[in-house]
Amino acid sequence: MTDPYLRLEGLSYVLPDGRSLFSDLDETFDQRPTGLVGRNGAGKSVLAQILAGQLPPTRGRCLRSGSVRYLAQQVAPPAGATVASLAGVRHTLDALARIEAGSCAPEDFDAVGSGWDVRQRLQQALDRNGLGHLDAAATADTLSGGEAMRVALVGAMLSDADFLILDEPSNHLDRPARRALIDQLQQWPRGLLVLSHDRALLDTLPRIVELSSLGLRSYGGDYTFYAQCKADERQHAIDQLAQRKRERKREQRSMLDQRERQARRQARGNREGKTSNQAEILLGGQKARSEVSAGKLRQQQAASQADLDQRVREAARQVEDAAHITLHGVPVAQAAQAAHRRVAELDAVALPFVPGATRSVSLTVTGKQRVGVVGPNGCGKSTLLKTLAGELAPLAGTCRRSAETVYLDQQLANLDPEQSVLAQMRAANGTATEANLRMLLAHLGLDAQKIAAPSGALSGGERLKAALACTLYADPPPQLLLLDEPSNHLDLPSAQALEAMLRGYQGALVVVSHDDAFMDGLALTDRLVATDEGWRLDAW
Repeated sequence: MTDPYLRLEGLSYVLPDGRSLFSDLDETFDQRPTGLVGRNGAGKSVLAQILAGQLPPTRGRCLRSGSVRYLAQQVAPPAGATVASLAGVRHTLDALARIEAGSCAPEDFDAVGSGWDVRQRLQQALDRNGLGHLDAAATADTLSGGEAMRVALVGAMLSDADFLILDEPSNHLDRPARRALIDQLQQWPRGLLVLSHDRALLDTLPRIVELSSLGLRSYGGDYTFYAQCKADERQHAIDQLAQRKRERKREQRSMLDQRERQARRQARGNREGKTSNQAEILLGGQKARSEVSAGKLRQQQAASQADLDQRVREAARQVEDAAHITLHGVPVAQAAQAAHRRVAELDAVALPFVPGATRSVSLTVTGKQRVGVVGPNGCGKSTLLKTLAGELAPLAGTCRRSAETVYLDQQLANLDPEQSVLAQMRAANGTATEANLRMLLAHLGLDAQKIAAPSGALSGGERLKAALACTLYADPPPQLLLLDEPSNHLDLPSAQALEAMLRGYQGALVVVSHDDAFMDGLALTDRLVATDEGWRLDAW
């Protein structure tokens, strides 16, 4: 077939609450590997689902030249799922097993198609990706977030799709897995669209397309090139807006001078008329002409003012809405005095579901300690946090907590998708006024309509912001924060705001992340490292 493509023609999407997410998009995604970027809530995931044929547009159409494989940003295996189903090959493997058992059903042969070696190819791909300890029949509900994503990526790379659409594929991946993903994507021979905030990944893609309040804009270069172009464009737009405002101010001053001159002429004419011997009818005519002239001037100036205002509005539209994201500091009672107080302790704990040396852990967290937990996927980082939080019972040993603890997991389980963000904020903080809660959410970029909608209707980044708000602004405020990959799904300004807030947090902090730049910005005191010999605590 010809080179694969996805084409948008006049595409628009209106949310169920009537808000327009984007409108009149025209773009072609061809065989060039492309990164799709944009702020949280811009509609990237919705656009990806439309491109994949999983969601119909409100208006316009999407043309596809072949088959599309779409991988969503949240990989949450349902109950009973296996590695094979997570990789998208269970249907084929089941049909193959029935044929091997003697089935002659045509539908089984149709299901297998040309994939007679799919079992071997799956296992080889798992081996190549450091997942050789898994087999097709292994249950998926015990996999870590990173392992689940890697299995799903294995399935995507094994597919015969003409176009791959991957939504935040590097989320939850450890450092080696992120490097392996980049290598795999560089070898992918067909169409590829990657939605991501991962700068290292985006810098390997030869084309960046941005979705913003201004629509879709294509940049013929990697992320570094795009970022420089954006900075130049924004500065130019800001300069243009400032120039249009100066022009309007200058013209307004000129129009005021015109009105004052006309008023002086009119007043002088009135005075001269009173002292002259002209007939009353002539004086009336002069007054009428003067009023007509004043009326024409007012009309001309009103038209000029409207034109000036329109030019300013057009310039302002070119300055894309980039509202500053703010996270407010979290108060912690008597934090300075609690610096050496134990807030949590794992004493000779055996972690459930964790194989190998990292199954056993002893850890003491004090009042102002800031611990970064690092290690490969599957080593037990998330399980360690869940055990600290009291959500999992240790197989052996003792877990103790002596402080208010808040835990934010990768799946954002503390958010009810059916309830509004505002309702959940009220439940988390019953002492703050609604106006204050609305202000805190607005500073996160969540407007009045979004906080009133069910949280499940928000984008991944918006849900994370909502979960952070319910976690960090709870009353009483937490003295121990347990955060599992908190920067996943956040755009760069939001991640930087989270860094700044956590740097100023005065309580104890234990955070898991594979984002080196994010971790370096948190002013951590200790590093808990998963090694082949077990957990090791070092100074950061």
